[in-house]
Amino acid sequence: MDPFFYKKLGKSNITLPKLGFGAAPLGELFEKVSEEQSSQTLNTSYDSGFRYYDTAPWYGHGLSEHRIGSLLRNKLREEYIISSKVGRVYKPFKEDYKKFNRSPWVGGLNFQYKFDYTYSGFERSFEDTTCRLGINQIDLLVIHDLDKDYHGDLFSNKIKELESSFIWLKSMRDLGHIKAIGVGINDAQLMMRNFYKNYDIDFFLVAMPYTLINQETLDEIFPECKKRGIGIIIGAPFSSGILATGVTNNAKYNYSKPSKFIVTKVNSIKKICDKYNVPLKAAAIQFPLFHPLVTTVIPGMLNPDQVKENILMMQYDIPIKFWHELKNLNLIHPDSPIS
Repeated sequence: MDPFFYKKLGKSNITLPKLGFGAAPLGELFEKVSEEQSSQTLNTSYDSGFRYYDTAPWYGHGLSEHRIGSLLRNKLREEYIISSKVGRVYKPFKEDYKKFNRSPWVGGLNFQYKFDYTYSGFERSFEDTTCRLGINQIDLLVIHDLDKDYHGDLFSNKIKELESSFIWLKSMRDLGHIKAIGVGINDAQLMMRNFYKNYDIDFFLVAMPYTLINQETLDEIFPECKKRGIGIIIGAPFSSGILATGVTNNAKYNYSKPSKFIVTKVNSIKKICDKYNVPLKAAAIQFPLFHPLVTTVIPGMLNPDQVKENILMMQYDIPIKFWHELKNLNLIHPDSPIS
């Protein structure tokens, strides 16, 4: 599979390479990343052919955007595509930095956020992002983390804020200041109920609902997206780790310890991988891209070796018999595209 083959994103006019760069780890999600390591990783990625980069204010409380900007602001603007997100606004933490709660980030910057899905909140978030990046145009702008897991009882109020702020998003798209509007969310049912039925979006950026482990979106969500011309970007093809590492003591699924069900399923998939001499990581990174709605995958990367390995895993030749056996054993959805 060619990692840098370009494909159209839904009904938008933008095309993306099959493999993009997910920049959450450069915000120091699981471990600290030095400026030298960040620079080496990003330079290796660009030199290797990466041209799509995804970041967010949330990633390290602004650190990821600073780092992505340090690479891209010196490149020709027409050479690359960048996505970032709105939904949080930041201000400096004014007390002793040692008291700052960075969770879930182990590092990042000393800036504190509040959720803000209002017209003015989106406008400010966009402007702050362009300043952190040092780039005056964002290609893909994503509504970030507007789901019940983050907002609980305030969720309905946050959805209501979107009524006015989406007017701003549409005007930005109409004026050409952004090229496509997306929603970054992991709750498959919310994808249907609150977004594609009510808003003219171009794509979803999802982490968990369509991976080698979970294909629940095939039954209803993806068919509805197809009707509406909504594209899909897969944000965590390794399910936050376990599909890259396999089952280990420190393996993570959906950013936490995996359940017994997930452990059993991953071990079963790994057994078939071993039978056909297929790296689990190769199967995980390629599988979502067989679906015609899925334009690109953007695994997180935090060192040059991961950059190079992800390219190799995309290029790995996987026999069709491997995918058929996964289906025959009910390890993937029977309707999953596999070629």
